[in-house]
Amino acid sequence: MQTIVIDGSRYESPRDLHLALKRMLSLPDYYGMNADALNDCLSERVSPVNVWILDPGAGEVASAISILRTVFADNGGEVKEL
Repeated sequence: MQTIVIDGSRYESPRDLHLALKRMLSLPDYYGMNADALNDCLSERVSPVNVWILDPGAGEVASAISILRTVFADNGGEVKEL
């Protein structure tokens, strides 16, 4: 099981966050950079991905992280705020 750490304060936009997720999770080139695309990619994995959130960020990034919490949890991952 993979665990990733997200620090929302490091991202200026949801796109920046999705670019980081693409790198951290080795998502395919066709990754659509949104919650639906992430859900599709996570549903194809054999084991879930856990997410530890250091800082949810602010504004649009915080909103995106809030949605991503649900996506990871719906795909069997554990989501924690540290």
